[in-house]
Amino acid sequence: MNQHLSAITFFVDDYDTAIHYFTSVLNFTLTEDKSTGENSRFVLVTPPQSAGSLLLAQAKNDNEKALVGNQAADKVFLILNTDDFWRDFEEMKAKGVTFLETPRKEAYGTVAIFKDKFGNKWDLIQTA
Repeated sequence: MNQHLSAITFFVDDYDTAIHYFTSVLNFTLTEDKSTGENSRFVLVTPPQSAGSLLLAQAKNDNEKALVGNQAADKVFLILNTDDFWRDFEEMKAKGVTFLETPRKEAYGTVAIFKDKFGNKWDLIQTA
């Protein structure tokens, strides 16, 4: 059996603002953007060389709006694995990404937690 996650729903306040953030700050690719009805779109953004994507969902009701920036409460929501931690760390910092800690070396690799523009926590990691 061969299975993998192809997309994870990611609530945002605005499609176009989110697309701009992911493509210009985190260097993701806009892999799909299709209208699916009134004020609804199917939008996928994908990290470089990744098989999985984020399915951007513009929050429409109070329950969804409460999840924007708070999809994992105060825990790390997503892990962005890189082949060059220091390259990506420096580029992200230069683009205004807020890191919540000094990068650290762990048994599993080099890692630092950052917040996306919505408030979700991520790990940037280069595995050992």
